[in-house]
Amino acid sequence: MRYRRFGKTNLLFSVFSLGTMRCLANESTARQTVYQAVDLGINHLETARGYGKSEQYLGEALKAGLPLDRKQLHITTKIPPVADGDTMRRWIDESLERLQLDYVDCLAIHGVNTWEHLDWVKCGCIQAVQEAIADGRVRHVGFSTHGTLDVILAAINTDLFEFVNLHYYYFQQVNAPAVALAHQKDMGVFIISPADKGGRLYTPPATLEKLCQPYSPLELNYRFLLSDRRITTLSIGAANPDELIEPLKVADSDEALTAEEIEVFQRLQSQLTNTLSTDLCSQCNACLPCPETINIPEVLRLRNLAIAYDMTDYGKYRYGMFENAGHWFWGVKGDRCTDCGDCLPRCPQQLDIPTLLRDTHERLNGKAGRRLWD
Repeated sequence: MRYRRFGKTNLLFSVFSLGTMRCLANESTARQTVYQAVDLGINHLETARGYGKSEQYLGEALKAGLPLDRKQLHITTKIPPVADGDTMRRWIDESLERLQLDYVDCLAIHGVNTWEHLDWVKCGCIQAVQEAIADGRVRHVGFSTHGTLDVILAAINTDLFEFVNLHYYYFQQVNAPAVALAHQKDMGVFIISPADKGGRLYTPPATLEKLCQPYSPLELNYRFLLSDRRITTLSIGAANPDELIEPLKVADSDEALTAEEIEVFQRLQSQLTNTLSTDLCSQCNACLPCPETINIPEVLRLRNLAIAYDMTDYGKYRYGMFENAGHWFWGVKGDRCTDCGDCLPRCPQQLDIPTLLRDTHERLNGKAGRRLWD
């Protein structure tokens, strides 16, 4: 296992962190998963107020004893933004009680996804967090986000935070400017769900597997991230101890990309450009805002992946979240397009966006999705 400095917190994190959202079948499984993760070298465990009984189960596992001393183990919990400090004060105390801890190493404001959330932080709950830092119940503060790039950049630029948890993967690089800005400000960078949100890469389609040979798609995505020294740690959302095995095969592989790996990434890019041709959306975001609140770049990103790499199952999984996950996955589906034409003159590639939106809807519309804890 490799370890990296988590930005200005100066904590040394393992390059893989255990996210405990999914190891919740029962207290015994949660304890076994946490113990195995720590035994394999993971020293950062992440939970959240909103993850069912996750804080409680993690607290019981910590109480039972782990292979690392508490001072060597780093615990993060996440609490949603709220407009008033008193609620945040109460929530911090409740989280510490469930975790059976006197302090957490890191507290992330969970889901700074909108401008309103950012206002709540600046004008409401951040004071309560700073009080908890002053009295030692919280050591460091950051934020997690599923928001748009402009909101993420604005949150980073407040200089209120020491780290950020965000989405950034080989197949979704729209947040690259946020990674760069966070690094510039010496913030820790925690990547959310690279295996699942990054493409459901634990069950890749045959087309993608073939393109990635001699590597697996999951291994390549991990290497894309681990080779980037601006990134501190990647989340593993293991539901049981066995799900730790595959990711941790690359836990020591954080060197620069090899020539062979670069060649595979070039092959993937060629497949994308050659297959999509004049229909390829470059994710520039110039088409936004849409009057119907369609998240045009994300809809067309899913179309790109479905056509180029046969990532249709992943596309349906994510497309089904539209209109079902609120601010956690903003936007409506492509069939809501009214042909108003607002986006057309703004597109530098002159894409026929309304036609592509309807095509995506026909390809990917299926069962409605939802967030695990909604």
